[in-house]
Amino acid sequence: MRTVRAYIGLGANVGDARATLTAAVHALAGLPGATQAGVSRLYVTAPVEVTDQADFHNAVVALDLPAGPGAAGGPIALLLALKSLEREFGRQQRRRYGPRELDLDVLIFGGEQLAVTRPDEGRSPDPAKAANLLEVPHPQARHRLFVLAPLSDLAPDLVPPGWPESVEQARARQEALEGASAVRAVGVWDATLDRWV
Repeated sequence: MRTVRAYIGLGANVGDARATLTAAVHALAGLPGATQAGVSRLYVTAPVEVTDQADFHNAVVALDLPAGPGAAGGPIALLLALKSLEREFGRQQRRRYGPRELDLDVLIFGGEQLAVTRPDEGRSPDPAKAANLLEVPHPQARHRLFVLAPLSDLAPDLVPPGWPESVEQARARQEALEGASAVRAVGVWDATLDRWV
């Protein structure tokens, strides 16, 4: 069976965010047909847009997944699995860009570049994501240091479809804009212990 490398962005700032993201890494590895290919360092980042909330914990997980039927089949199947996991972790609908129990985003899905209509069960409860399209690569990823820092841990030389630069180049550009202190690594994934240390 043909597989594809997908990169999933993880974020949380409600409750014990570190424990939540650790459990989410385990849940992602348990998706049908998934093989975990890497886990980034764990980062603490200041919230974006709405600043009167707790800092976020962010990470990226690389998964090798079945490619799925058709160009959009794999990304849509992954999206539905991620939204299901968010609900299992208690994701609540709140204000735009507000606090999150768990946020899971399809950042990159192999060489796919697409914008497809989300099925109803694939829509996010976040009003900031009210658009009905799943866009891959994620449309804001190039400009979000909280995505670029952990993504560059796993794939610094990757040039995602439609990007004019590598992940590492995008990280360096965004870090120059936001400052090196905008993201802070607070843990390294230990595969033996199956958690960040």
